[in-house]
Amino acid sequence: MCGLVGILAADTAATPDRALLERMNTVQFHRGPDEGGTHLEPGVALGHRRLSIIDLAGGQQPLGNEDNSVLTVYNGEIYNFPELAQELRARGHRFRTHCDTEVIVHAWEEWGESCVERFRGMFAFAVWDRRRQTLFLARDRLGIKPLHYARLPDGRWLFASEIKSLLVCPELPRDLDPAAVEEYFAFGYVPDPRSIFRHVHKLPPGHTLTLKPGQPDARPRAYWDVHFALEGAVPGEDASQQELRDRLAEAVRIRLVSEVPLGAFLSGGVDSGAVVATMSSLSSDPVNACSIGFDDPRYDESALARRVAENFGANHISETVAPEQFQLVDQLGLLYDEPFADSSALPTFEVSRLARKNVTVVLSGDGGDEVMAGYRRYRGYRHEARMRALLPSSFRRPIFGALARLYPKADWAPQPLRAKATFQALACDATEGYMRSVAVIDDASRSLLFSKEFKRLLSGYSAVEVLRAHAGNAPKDDPLGYAQYLDMKTWLPGDILTKVDRASMAHSLEVRVPMLDHKFVEWAATMPQMFRVRGNEGKYLLKRAFERDLPREVLYRRKQGFVMPIADWFRGPLRQPLRQAVLGGRLAATGWFDQARLQQLVDQHQSGRWDHSRPLWSLLMFESFLRTRVDT
Repeated sequence: MCGLVGILAADTAATPDRALLERMNTVQFHRGPDEGGTHLEPGVALGHRRLSIIDLAGGQQPLGNEDNSVLTVYNGEIYNFPELAQELRARGHRFRTHCDTEVIVHAWEEWGESCVERFRGMFAFAVWDRRRQTLFLARDRLGIKPLHYARLPDGRWLFASEIKSLLVCPELPRDLDPAAVEEYFAFGYVPDPRSIFRHVHKLPPGHTLTLKPGQPDARPRAYWDVHFALEGAVPGEDASQQELRDRLAEAVRIRLVSEVPLGAFLSGGVDSGAVVATMSSLSSDPVNACSIGFDDPRYDESALARRVAENFGANHISETVAPEQFQLVDQLGLLYDEPFADSSALPTFEVSRLARKNVTVVLSGDGGDEVMAGYRRYRGYRHEARMRALLPSSFRRPIFGALARLYPKADWAPQPLRAKATFQALACDATEGYMRSVAVIDDASRSLLFSKEFKRLLSGYSAVEVLRAHAGNAPKDDPLGYAQYLDMKTWLPGDILTKVDRASMAHSLEVRVPMLDHKFVEWAATMPQMFRVRGNEGKYLLKRAFERDLPREVLYRRKQGFVMPIADWFRGPLRQPLRQAVLGGRLAATGWFDQARLQQLVDQHQSGRWDHSRPLWSLLMFESFLRTRVDT
């Protein structure tokens, strides 16, 4: 895995600043500690940090075609590069390396912007074409690899794998985007295409961006989307189970190509278990498996991970995350460059550190919940959608809205008695209803959290608009697919894949995700709903397909997730650090928060009467971001 940076000049005759390029490139050293390279010429500057995985002796970047009129810098893996190289050689292109990077420059020469449609893998890359005076940026279909860009006031364009490389440019304005702050406190991350900084943008997954020197503006172009639609007759369950295994085996097999040590992340869940089971079936050597546990047995899955490892004779190593590792919070703030409120970033950082002691590449089960419909919220949303379909909105909104206002909030009560949230969801339209199921802090709670001054800055903007921007392309007659589609456009790239990329690359570790192979995703989207969810069982077909490989308690236990016991930590060993961060001067200095509400959240949580761990963690990470990124 690697990091890329670059500068596109405002004038074709101007050569960008070498010192700036070098600083941008050095900041991403962790993404590629093996080698670094730069290229400057009139109009453009390209930089690259390399983590060597394939063709260790060759493949240095920036890499060009035969006469260096086309150059690329690239982060990722294109798994079908041998087939593409063979096709391109037959068309007269000459290769001097054996790495996937060189395929990009010749594919650009041969197919232009449509070259991305031929690549199978994870990637973010830039191509500079001197003859066309064109810079072409591209990001993979699911958003596994990141790419950020910004236009400076003087007309230059900057791009980089991580925002931190852009921030070294003194001319880049650093003012925060209030809409992004609203989105962060709603989702726990800032969704594409925004970033927390008003002038920095993320290239969305499945998009390209074409730039020319002096060009005042440019819009990303979509080249791929996933379509949830049943194709043809409903297949038999036994045949579908075998097809799932075969397709996953192919996705895993092409991700086992490596010239450096390779392993796997292993939790106590079905997704990573299925990946490890498949890896074991494809290799005669034991799988190197890594796990992280917690000292609280309610959250610890390490025993189940150990059992799966023993089933396949894997070389298994495991460590425990304790409250003392809370000191990593500020380090996470520096890694993510934005506020990032998924608390599992900390154990992901730790399992990446553990894995890097023995391997350079790991396979993970990330994406399984989104692709195979594993989240509990999918089942709840499907039930709500059925009720919405039975009742017109003219009836639902006033009746259920009134019931929601009258019914008491009962987070302490058994699930069947927590009707307030259900009434609220049924009073909403489809998009608003799903927003309620994914929000870290709901609309009403955000309204209490923000000050009047900050609400004026928002001018009525609400984070639900992020989902509305994608809802028009989501399947209307498939509520399950509707929810999965929205997650694939927001939660998956914005949270899951961002978390894994930054945490792993901090340790110079490459993570490959076979369940997000786009061919596997496209096939899974054509499965009938009954193969995705059966009754209250999510990931139905995946679980049935691996019943002979994985323990029943791994397949059919209640989904737990990769979460930390932060609610208890905030009342115990982290009691004072929490108060200092949330009630200290840095959040107050923004003028964006209601101080009385912050005090109430801390006091109510630490009294044990309420669980406010999610909003408190969000506030904690925002405060860390302000200190580590804004104040420096």
